[in-house]
Amino acid sequence: MTLHGRSLLAGKPGAPGGATFQAINPATGAAIEPAFHEASSKEAANALQAATEAFAVYRAVPAETRAQLLDAIATEIEQLGDALLQRCHLETGLPLARLTGERARTCGQLRLFAQVVREGSWIDARIDTALPDRQPLPRPDLRRMLLPVGPVVVFGSSNFPFAFSVAGGDTASALAAGCPVVVKAHRSHPGTAELVGGAIVRAVAAVKLPAGVFSLVHGGGATIGVELVKHPATAAVGFTGSHTAGRALFDAAASRLHPIPVFAEMSSLNPVFLLPGAMAERGPAIAQGLFQSFTLGVGQFCTKPGLVFALRGTEAEKFLEALSAAVKAAPCASMLSPGIERAFKDNQGKVTAIGGVTVLASAAAPSATKTAGQPSVAVTSAKTFLREPALATEAFGPFTVVILGETSAELEACARTLEGQLTATVHGNAADFASVAPLLALLEQKAGRLLLNGFPTGVEVSPAMNHGGPYPATSDVRFTSVGTAALLRFARPVCYQNYPDALLPVALRNRNAPGSMRLVNGVLTRDDVK
Repeated sequence: MTLHGRSLLAGKPGAPGGATFQAINPATGAAIEPAFHEASSKEAANALQAATEAFAVYRAVPAETRAQLLDAIATEIEQLGDALLQRCHLETGLPLARLTGERARTCGQLRLFAQVVREGSWIDARIDTALPDRQPLPRPDLRRMLLPVGPVVVFGSSNFPFAFSVAGGDTASALAAGCPVVVKAHRSHPGTAELVGGAIVRAVAAVKLPAGVFSLVHGGGATIGVELVKHPATAAVGFTGSHTAGRALFDAAASRLHPIPVFAEMSSLNPVFLLPGAMAERGPAIAQGLFQSFTLGVGQFCTKPGLVFALRGTEAEKFLEALSAAVKAAPCASMLSPGIERAFKDNQGKVTAIGGVTVLASAAAPSATKTAGQPSVAVTSAKTFLREPALATEAFGPFTVVILGETSAELEACARTLEGQLTATVHGNAADFASVAPLLALLEQKAGRLLLNGFPTGVEVSPAMNHGGPYPATSDVRFTSVGTAALLRFARPVCYQNYPDALLPVALRNRNAPGSMRLVNGVLTRDDVK
């Protein structure tokens, strides 16, 4: 499959010229052909203009058409076959087995959103029929539902080149909600982005939708990315990445004449608390599970456990021995890009340079791999953690810090200082859980997903999943970027008062033609309004 290295603007390749860049093979450091052309400001504006024109049509198409588009995208991605996997492996260094699974997750996610759109209840239809005889004042007829917000700008992420990138959860949920999408491709895997973008373009054409429903733009996040966010046609933004970049986009959106929401997933340390009973029963097993979790994907998961809290003592010593042995025997592997490797080493160095922090174990230094992550674990005291806020610095890679406290109250004090997190985990047994309520109540205020006796890596795509959390984990604690509730980010409520039935949206009319669940006079039902 020949790559042309240009943006995809409403179904057509952008013009060559201007600044170019190439992907870098993280395993060798070599540049990968071809060169990719950064979009001009005019091309970015044209993409959003096309999205605005397409929105007038796309927002009004039947739910079945949106579902067909999502299904068609999944099919087109699958039809790219091994060529897509090979290109992505070359650009990211991720193993082919991992990429095969992530592609399946991505296509499954698209088809899941198609099911949600077909069923239709996600629009949250609410109907309060008129009460003309009510005293002292009559009630008007009121009907409310969710409608798409408009064109959405999505930023592809580095660590999930399929599931959180061009056709990932942000794009899938925005399209499901009825919003055209302009994707700013990630510079680390532009060839992968072009292949997946082409699949979406073909799906849009196959379903006979306006080409402006989807565009793919190449360029820098601080340049063309900010221009996309600030463009007056943009109605919302989806982002997964670093806190620095996410906050810059958030600030750019807030500085607009008409501010818009930015749904940014940015930073999380995903604390793990190990209670005494669990440590006594299965400390070495917990150590092995923790090792597998914080080194999974070379530690480049947003749910990687980066802080581990336990009480000092014999059981903690056994736990640390087992954890150290696993780390020392671990291989090094390619990280996603030279930039991510540099940031990882810088932040890891900041943490380990703090007084009172000891590097307990490290894997053998990498040899042939050019951009490699070296697994390691450090240890410190709860007193040091409470004294040094910099210990809560995210090092995005295979590194974790164990914090040993003298008392449970000291560990709770550490938990109280934590900023917002995507996840928080507690390991315990029945005796531990009998007295853990205060810690769990505290962690409810700190994280968007709470786990007992598990590890946070691995995020199920399902209706009940919440992948979000208080700032700085995300920019809006009320929403998730994974699971079927993700499309609620790109919809807004509209209420229709005293509308004649014929002028109402189909989903709010007396006859419930879609057959979706509605709240009618306070009762959930699929029945028609009598």
